[in-house]
Amino acid sequence: MRRRDFVTFLGGATAWVATARGAACAQEPRHVIGFLSGHSDAMPGDVAALYQGLKETGFVEGRNISIEFRWADGAYDRVPSLAAELVARNVSVIFAYDLPSAFAAKAATKTIPIVFAIGADPIKVGLVESLSRPNGNLTGVSVFHTVTGPKRLELLHELLPAVDTIALLGNPVNANFQPDVPDIRSAAEALRQRLEVLTASRESDLAAAFATMAQHRVGALVVMADPFLISRREQLVELAARYAILAIYPSRVFVDLGGLMSYGSSVLDLSRQQGIYVGKILKGAKTTDLPIQQSTKVELVINLKTARALGLTVRPELLARVDDVIE
Repeated sequence: MRRRDFVTFLGGATAWVATARGAACAQEPRHVIGFLSGHSDAMPGDVAALYQGLKETGFVEGRNISIEFRWADGAYDRVPSLAAELVARNVSVIFAYDLPSAFAAKAATKTIPIVFAIGADPIKVGLVESLSRPNGNLTGVSVFHTVTGPKRLELLHELLPAVDTIALLGNPVNANFQPDVPDIRSAAEALRQRLEVLTASRESDLAAAFATMAQHRVGALVVMADPFLISRREQLVELAARYAILAIYPSRVFVDLGGLMSYGSSVLDLSRQQGIYVGKILKGAKTTDLPIQQSTKVELVINLKTARALGLTVRPELLARVDDVIE
């Protein structure tokens, strides 16, 4: 073979190999993951943490997976229809971002694997029968708010020892709400504080709740973890500032907006763990072989700028336990 012919042949062969490789990549199976949430959006960094967990198990958006997002904007009655959309889409796994989404996904399918992140005991609320070997098609990560709820009250009391009346704001539509109240009430009694329980499931309820706090001369507020309340975080922080109500929140996203203090599980850690579980399922793992993870990573965040504006002095012993300070 002459040199010119050989070069032509070699160039054609190289092009054929490149084309074949491109075709193989194009034919590589792509899993579709359903992301279901009662929130209006993810808290900053959550989706990135999910992607990180998936990447650690070998899955990358746009390469071998794609994600379909469904947001209910705090309207829990929309979550079942959004879950049905994902089931009709025949997604490979459903990523349930909160308790309402976990319930809706469970009701929508008995076959598609579901990986949840919830702030409740999954046995107590009826999602699974065992933490070590979940039944059915569900597994995930849980945070027991029976621990974090009373702790928020204790931290608020440590910052404001003279306050004798504290309000608790939660969403009565959330299945976590009623089971968590007795533990928080017991913590208030131990601190010799009166607890006033207020509820909100609509935007108009928020202004009414703060007006009630002002009328009853409530000294401080504990906000419970809930998709609707977190979705309305800007409004809550603004109302707390307007009424000069000192509040502790379930997530640092409130503190980043100017809220005084937060104590709760690291949502980034939760999302990353969920991503790892989703990746394992895509590789063939069964939900029954993936025990419920219990998140133990919590963070205390204080906004010192807000504290100073409110005339508060944060004692050094409390500051020493803070995970992050916003100046």
